[in-house]
Amino acid sequence: MLLKLNPEHLLLIRTHAASTYPEECCGIILGYLANESKTVVEVIPTENAWSGETLEDNKRRRYAIAPEIMLKIQKEARDRSLHIIGIYHSHPDNPAIPSESDRIQAWQEYSYIIVSVPNGKAGELKSWHLDGDRQFQEEEIEIA
Repeated sequence: MLLKLNPEHLLLIRTHAASTYPEECCGIILGYLANESKTVVEVIPTENAWSGETLEDNKRRRYAIAPEIMLKIQKEARDRSLHIIGIYHSHPDNPAIPSESDRIQAWQEYSYIIVSVPNGKAGELKSWHLDGDRQFQEEEIEIA
């Protein structure tokens, strides 16, 4: 699968990731689906609504988008003939590689952009999708 973005989308994701450090950021990606590609039209930053209780289970290591926000954006996208094609989030002080928690929460039809944020600065950015065995595979990113 190929994910097509423009430089402004990447800048928005990176800026959001750096601004929420040391917590994870998250957001929704709207666009169009084609044969073997997805084209990003809009990136929508959202609040990290994760509410874990323990140190290992907090916003520095997890993210969640509130269900009512997902539903609202899904309806707005449909009204514009767009689709939610993915989710993005950051990994503060960790690589842009999906965690087991990311895999468990993921939906097969979405792309998952992860940006690493070492020491508060947005770093490597990668996109992933789930295969038929529910394992993440890296997606090619094309910057248009």
